[in-house]
Amino acid sequence: MKTVLVPIADGTEEIEAVTVIDVLRRAGAEVTVAAADRLQVTASRGVKLVADCLLTDCTDKDWDLVVVPGGIPGAEHLGRSRALEAILRAQAGAGRRYAAICAAPAVVLQPHGLLDGLKATCHPGFADRLAPLEIGPERVVVDGTCITSRGPGTALEFSLVLVRLLFGEAVARQVAEPMLPHPAIDY
Repeated sequence: MKTVLVPIADGTEEIEAVTVIDVLRRAGAEVTVAAADRLQVTASRGVKLVADCLLTDCTDKDWDLVVVPGGIPGAEHLGRSRALEAILRAQAGAGRRYAAICAAPAVVLQPHGLLDGLKATCHPGFADRLAPLEIGPERVVVDGTCITSRGPGTALEFSLVLVRLLFGEAVARQVAEPMLPHPAIDY
């Protein structure tokens, strides 16, 4: 079973968090939702999300993938989490996959040096924080074990790319077909 960690905090972008959690669970991943401070958080649009555990409970585990949703101030809270920093550094150091969407590449990954030498993307409103990285117009960027995406409107495509990377093309298509994604999206 593939294990995935999705950290959340007050102000997390709910579309990104819930889409990632849902799509990866549809694919058969064991997804753990871990909060920065307390189990129930209020997401960016007032939706209440309840985590399985706290990030501090997750630092001694190996994950096949760690996916950081964006949203402000959620990404800022996650970027200040020492537990999440340790988890992400362990992922990168072990050559395991880590991903971020929206503000999170710029606010969580970049400040901790987790995008150094990589191609990445993020929400256009945060692109200046990724300089001097190469930022392209792609909706989802995969560079080695790091996967980044632009924002709420790319959450489904991003999630399907994560499924493809973890489980393969056939599973990605099997998960995507009943959800009727846009035919032009190459997940």
